[in-house]
Amino acid sequence: MELTLKDVSTKKEFKEFIYLPAKIHKDHKDWLPPLYMDEKVFFNPAKNHSFNVCDHRLVLAYKDSVAVGRIMGIINRQHNEMMGVKNARFAFIETYNDQEVTHALISEIERWGREKGMTRIIGPFGFSDREPQGLLIEGFEYEPVIDSACNFEYMPKFVEAEGYTKELDCVIYRYPLSNPLPDVMQKIFERVTSRTDLQFLKFKSKKEVKPWIVPIFRAMNESFVDIYGFAPMDETEMQELAKKYLPVIDLEFVNVVVKDDKVIAFVISMPNMYKGLQKAKGRLLPFGLFHILRAMKTAKSVNLMIGAVIPEYQKQGLNIYLSMTTIKEAMRRGMESVDTHVVMEENDDMSNEFKRFGAFMIKKFRVYQKSL
Repeated sequence: MELTLKDVSTKKEFKEFIYLPAKIHKDHKDWLPPLYMDEKVFFNPAKNHSFNVCDHRLVLAYKDSVAVGRIMGIINRQHNEMMGVKNARFAFIETYNDQEVTHALISEIERWGREKGMTRIIGPFGFSDREPQGLLIEGFEYEPVIDSACNFEYMPKFVEAEGYTKELDCVIYRYPLSNPLPDVMQKIFERVTSRTDLQFLKFKSKKEVKPWIVPIFRAMNESFVDIYGFAPMDETEMQELAKKYLPVIDLEFVNVVVKDDKVIAFVISMPNMYKGLQKAKGRLLPFGLFHILRAMKTAKSVNLMIGAVIPEYQKQGLNIYLSMTTIKEAMRRGMESVDTHVVMEENDDMSNEFKRFGAFMIKKFRVYQKSL
């Protein structure tokens, strides 16, 4: 069969690009479909502000006019300038179990990167660290964790066959709630909560959360400046991200610490709704939202989605406070475990904190690199 590549340029091709992963993963029990209403915004340059600072390509692979693979090429000009590098990126690659297709797609993005003057390529990596990054290389036996990669085991092998090597690994840890909490953690929690110079915010309604959205994400911008691949958000992006998650946010898992009217620490967690996402099949209507909300109510684990402590208040026990509030709420609901967000493997401070709680690694993801 003849293999051809085509840049996405029509509505039909855009639709093929969006929905192709569902066909490839049709029999993949651990695949998490995206919400297609979000995908149509994310991949649309007119609606996603990230395109303003990036060059990009959306490429489809066809065999005898049937779509068999896809890839996105990205050159984040803003990040390259900030870091003084010339990196291209490949992202959102999806293929059937076919090395030829993978080779063709990756080679095309490499060629494009060289044409643009890039000297290196990394991936899978999207616009920033806010998208799922890397390919799953360990932990296929565990259920999926939302907002992380859900690839087949053949995909890392295909990428490595193209000459790619490790750029960095990211991991997810699991804390079983059957583990006894270390006494020292409870003491730190009590010490932090006794401080009279801090406000510990809890919210009763989403209306109460809205005024804090921008301050929360400002704190994230301030805290994540040195995180690999991080791109600061402007206030429009902050509001758009909030709009995406507010409909399904669980207020009991939102904890914010304020000092002198400034957010200095926060954590947002979410019951693992993967079963609901699978039943929704990427659509909120007519019953998708019902499946998602129901899955959140019956979830046996909670995911630490995002959290931060701004630099000047780190090492004061606020990270322990944030972890403990999540753990206590999960225990109150009779859950079995807490799964962390994706953490860079070399982030010793964060990894050691999770391990002090008795957490263990359940998933590892690899971002690859190659010289152009």
